[in-house]
Parts: sequence; structure tokens; C-alpha cells
Amino acid sequence: AREAGTAPEALADGFLEIAVNNMAEAVKRISVQKGYDVRDYVLNAFGGAGGQLACRVADALRMRQIMVHPLASLLSAYGIGLAELRARRDMAVEAALSEDVLADLQARIAELILDASSDIRRQSATAQVSTRTIAKIKYLGSDTALDVAWGSLGPMAQDFARAHERRFGFWDQDRALVLESIAVEATGALTAPDYRHTEHNGVGSEDSLPGRLYAQGRWWPAPAIPSAALTPDRAVDGPALICEPFSTIVVEPGWQARIDSRRVIHLSRTDGKSNASRGRERDPVMLELAQARFMSIAEQMGATLEKTASSVNIKERLDFSCALFNAAGELIANAPHMPVHLGSMGDSVTAIMAKHGKTMQQGDAFALNAPYDGGTHLPDITVVMPIFDAQGQLAYFTAARGHHADIGGTTPGSMPPDSKTIAEEGILFDGERIMHAGRFEEPAIRALLGQGPYPARDPDRNLADLRAQVAACQMGANALRDLAREWGEDAVQAYMGHVLDDAEEQTRAVIAKLSDGSFTHEMDDGAIIQVRISVDRQMRKAVIDFTGTSAQRLTNFNAPRPVTQAAVLYAFRCLVDSDIPLNAGCLRPLTIVVPEGSLLNPKAPAAVVAGNVETSQAVTDTIFAALGALAACQGTMNNLTFGNEAYQYYETICGGAGAGPEFVGASAVHTHMTNSRLTDPEVLEWRFPVLVREFGVRQGSGGQGQFPGGDGVIRALTFRQPMDVSILSTRRRTLPFGMHGGSSAAPGRNTVQRADGRQEELAGCARIRVEPGDTIIIETPGGGGWGAKV
Repeated sequence: AREAGTAPEALADGFLEIAVNNMAEAVKRISVQKGYDVRDYVLNAFGGAGGQLACRVADALRMRQIMVHPLASLLSAYGIGLAELRARRDMAVEAALSEDVLADLQARIAELILDASSDIRRQSATAQVSTRTIAKIKYLGSDTALDVAWGSLGPMAQDFARAHERRFGFWDQDRALVLESIAVEATGALTAPDYRHTEHNGVGSEDSLPGRLYAQGRWWPAPAIPSAALTPDRAVDGPALICEPFSTIVVEPGWQARIDSRRVIHLSRTDGKSNASRGRERDPVMLELAQARFMSIAEQMGATLEKTASSVNIKERLDFSCALFNAAGELIANAPHMPVHLGSMGDSVTAIMAKHGKTMQQGDAFALNAPYDGGTHLPDITVVMPIFDAQGQLAYFTAARGHHADIGGTTPGSMPPDSKTIAEEGILFDGERIMHAGRFEEPAIRALLGQGPYPARDPDRNLADLRAQVAACQMGANALRDLAREWGEDAVQAYMGHVLDDAEEQTRAVIAKLSDGSFTHEMDDGAIIQVRISVDRQMRKAVIDFTGTSAQRLTNFNAPRPVTQAAVLYAFRCLVDSDIPLNAGCLRPLTIVVPEGSLLNPKAPAAVVAGNVETSQAVTDTIFAALGALAACQGTMNNLTFGNEAYQYYETICGGAGAGPEFVGASAVHTHMTNSRLTDPEVLEWRFPVLVREFGVRQGSGGQGQFPGGDGVIRALTFRQPMDVSILSTRRRTLPFGMHGGSSAAPGRNTVQRADGRQEELAGCARIRVEPGDTIIIETPGGGGWGAKV
């Protein structure tokens, strides 16, 4: 406290505020994912410290009612002791929801009810058995089923629509419904003991002890009252302390406590929560809170996008990113999504500002994927939403980028391995206004998706995912407005600046410890990535110079400049050993030099689809090698795309991570610029005509060393329909290099095994036709080792 120049009680209160904020944000994330508004509910506090922080957590969540059970400190143990006997029987259905299907299931449901009820009675002959039947319903083509009570067709469909709208923000009355499964639950109620204390008579103030409570920046007189002294007709106004046998309940100023006949304590807000504006001056506690709040908003945006998206690519693989920006388009905070997205989205925001700055208004949203105007590659569409303050001035932006499963182009999935120009890679969104004054511009978007020689193959899916991205941006906009009402507009904007300043300072502190370095990396096609990092320790800044890198190629491995910038931002943020958001402040001490017309800053109309996913990985490995920080990771995303006119699917496949000083490389993980996950095998096989034949660790593929690199994986998919398959991968000829005497890892390998047993080796970039029974096998590279093996 002395070092911080702060009173001990104020510093302790700051720590509590950070803890309360973290708890509240966790509750928000869970509620957003399930579609609940916590303000409509009562906060149930339990655990030894629950009553101590309940009022503060409720204030952070804007909840006005709290319930504290008399055995709150022992509630888990007490609850287990009173838990109902429960038996459940499930049955898969996977049939269209119809009257005929419901009628056919009645006899089977009766059997399940009898079986589950008998199970309860075998455990307790005296239990009072009750049953309920649940239908799990989903939209045709979706993987997300919702529980509704079993009944007749009409009410079940209506209940599903309401549940879907509550959780996902929309419902589609024209979309077919599927009954995924049914479940029967039987419960046996046991007699609960009377936990109430003996009757207590009301007593006067002599039964309370004088005390003090530090809250809202000052000390308050706060009597300590035994809960035994409370009666239903007595209210306790905060500040006060209610002392239970096993815990203490803190009644904060502005709250009132009452006890009911069952000895349950109810706390209620008696006045509005103070929304006094926070100061603009930098405060360490407020800085921590601001960083957490900004990142939490981005995470809630991600949760909204995940639950409202339609495609497997976004909903299951989580190939998306969400972030907040200030009025100048600078990245402020992000959720832990895709690094290649996050470091480049600022260019998308500034491109929208340049094109629409004077005409933007509340309720607008814009879409952009143009690689030469703020985008990266065409499948990654960024939706940008401007947010205005109460005076109508531009205050912030929210943005959500998602990888669309197909955006047109010469191959299904829009990841052609052999494209030569951007026109062959799909439909271009160059800052189109997709929402105007709150109205989604579906006709114009649909028309754009159908343009050109290679239109999008599933525009309905694109439209659904764009709506989901808009919903995520709107969720972020609402959360920022709530924060502005809570803290004051000036404080929010001031702390956006402080967050950037803090990231800048943290990055400068790292730079002051670095040394000059350089590295040259050769890619599989012979292209060279060369970087020289010049460090000015006195000024604490660095120049990252890619002069000497190969000229742009006739292939699609060209990486737009925003991708190169994203790799630099990610690498330097990784060096910061503090919990700060990845934001534009990290870039302030860095000067990035990328020659125009080079592989890392190409001119239109060069093809770029592999630059975002492959060249970005090579750039990151090259930067870390120049800094002497890390051996090479697998250096590729192993992009696999397959499809036809009915199906389109894209995935990236994990591999080995590079080792470093004092740590080994992880096996079977995504590394550096990607952070997506693979689709669950059950979902993949259900939604697409493929079978997952093998998916496992490729033992021994990591580089050896004092600290060995991680192993890659083997993934084999067998097709059940004719498909066009595209593979974009590198590190098939070159090896993931080791550092400081560590050995290189094994390269990757792509093969196809035909249904008749013939096996053909494929190039790193390949396009082939597969027939039913054919199997694609991808063996991914490992990570390089670090240090000579002892």
C-alpha cells in the first residue's frame, strides 16, 4: 500500500472489486451462452464467502434481489444429503417432427416411464415417484438440440421456437424441425428434515455490536447483528453485518435484509445503484477492471456468435474472432480467438471509416473481406458496427470476423490450391453496408453473393452467419453502452486510452531486454522470408524489416500487409509476461517495414488465400527465430477443404509446437496464428458424408533436443460421396527447424488411398476428385527441438 501511495483499506477494497468483477463477468458469460438476462432473476449466494460479496456481485450484475439460505455455507453438503433419487432413460430418434412420429413413440415412452420408475422404487420403497418426458428438438441441418416438454405437435413446436429465440435471438418458422431424441426422467422425492432454528424473539439494539465497514471509498458504521436476533418483521438497512454460525452476510449501503419464517435471508436493493462517473485519471485498480471488462465484452460477443451462427465452421470449429475498437479504429481488446484475425481487424475498421466515415449512423453495419482494402483472404468476412454516444458522436466500433464455409471461387470451400488471381477465390465484400438503420439488407447481400463467374454455393448459409455476426456486434454495442452508463462516457474512453498506454509500456519493457537479430526462412516453393530486427534499447523501440523477402508470387501464398502486421503483433505480445489484452498499444514502439510488391505486401490482383493461413505461420516462425525465442512450430495450418454443390466443409489440422528455453513443445495442438478446434467426429459424420477413420498423435515426429518439439498428428477421412478435395499445406519439403542445437522435426505428408487399395502421394498444395470409399490421409509436421540432446 505504501508503494502504491494508497491507504491499505482502499487497496484491499480494490482487490475485492477486481475479484467481484471477475465473478460477475463469469456469470454473464454463462447467462449469455444460455440466453438468459440475469437481471430478471434472484441471485442465490452460498459458500462461506458468498454472503460477504453477494451485494457487490449483484450490483455488478444489476440484480436487485438476493437469497441466502440459512445453511448457505454448508449448502453443497446439505444438498447432496437431500438430493432426489433420479433415473433417466434416453432414446435416439433422429426423425422429422410429425404427428405420425409422435404417435409411433407413445408405446415406447410408456415402456421408458415404467423402467425408470421401477428403478427409483428399487432404491426406495417410500419415495414419491414423479416422471417427465423431454423432447430434444433441433432445426434440420443444425447440431444444437433444445429441450422442450413432451406434448402434442403444435405446443412442442411453439415451445421450441420460444426457447430458440431466447437462447439464440431468432427462430425460423419455415425451417423443418427434427426430433433428435427423447428422454424420460423419474425422480423420487425424499422427506426433507426441518432445518429451521427454534423460534427467536425479536430483541433490541443491545444484541448488536458496533462495527465498521469500508465501502464506496470510505468507512461506514455497521452494526454486527446475530442472525438469531432477526425476525420476519424486522428489516436491517445497510451498511450492516449479519453474523451466521458459519458465515457472515455483508449488507452493503443501499441494500436491506429481511429474514422469513424459514430463516432464509432476503436482500433487496432499496435505491438505484450509484452510477457516479469514474475518474479519467489512471488508477491501477480501475485499469485492471477496465481490461477485464473490455475483454469480457469481446468474449460475450464470441459466445453470441457461436450460439447464433449456422455453419459448422463458426459454430463448431470456432473459426471466428470478436474485438472492440475506439473511435480511431484502434484495437482495444479481444477475446482469445484467432491471432491472425485479431492483429489485422483494425485495418478492416479503418477501411470502413475511410469509405463510410461521413455517412455512418446508429444501426448500421458493414461487411468487408477485400484483401487489398483492410481484409486478409476472402472466406474471412469482417462485420463492423459503429457505436455512437448520447450526443450522436462516434464513440467505438465492435467487429466480428468469421471464416465462411464457402464464398464462391473455383473450388467448394473457397480455398483453391491453384488460384492465380483474387477473382478465382470468391466474392468480394468491399465495405458494403449490410445493415442500414437497423434493417438487414438481405436482397442486396444475396445479389452480391450471386455475382461473377464463381458465385457463393450456399448463400442462405452466408446470410445466416452474417446475421449472427451482426448479432455479436450488437451484443458488444449494448454492453459498451451499459458500461458507459455505469462508468460515464468520458471514463470509458479515457480507460481505452489507458489500456493502450499500458500495453505500449509493457511492450517497451520487453524491447529493452532484446538484442538485434535476423533470420531467413525458405518456404516449400522456394520463396524466401527474410527479417531483420533492430532494437534501440535506449528508446525502447524496434524496427522489424522484411526487406530481402521474395517478390509476390504467381501462386496464392501472397500475404496482405495486415496479415504480416498480425504476425508481428502476436509475436511481440507473446513476449510480454503480463496479463494484458492483445491491442494496438503493442504496435506503438514497433516500426514494420514491408516492401510493396513483395510476398508480404502484394499488389492487386494477386491471389492471397494461402497467405493468410500458411505464409502467416512462416512469418511468425521467422520472427521468433530472429529473436532467438522459439524453435519452429509445424509452420502450417494443414488446410483441408472438401465439398460439392450440396456440401462444403473446411478445417485446419493441428500439429507439433516448437520447443524453447526450459520447455518442451506441445503435441497435437494448433499453434501461433490459428486457434480453432476440430469438429466433433459425431457432428462431422452426421452433417457430412465422411467417416473419421483415424485421428491420433504422430509419434516421433517432433524434433529431438534437450527440450524436444511436439509431435504432429495423423488424420484420415473416408468419403461416402464423390467430392472435390483441396489441400493447402506447407512444410512438406522443408523441415520445422530446431534452435540452439535442437534437431528439426519431421515434415508433413499428404496421401490418398483409393477404394481399391492404391495409394497416391499428394503435393503440399493439391486438388483431387475422390469417390466413395477413398480416404484422404494427412500427416502433420512436428515442432523443432531446442538445445543439443544430452
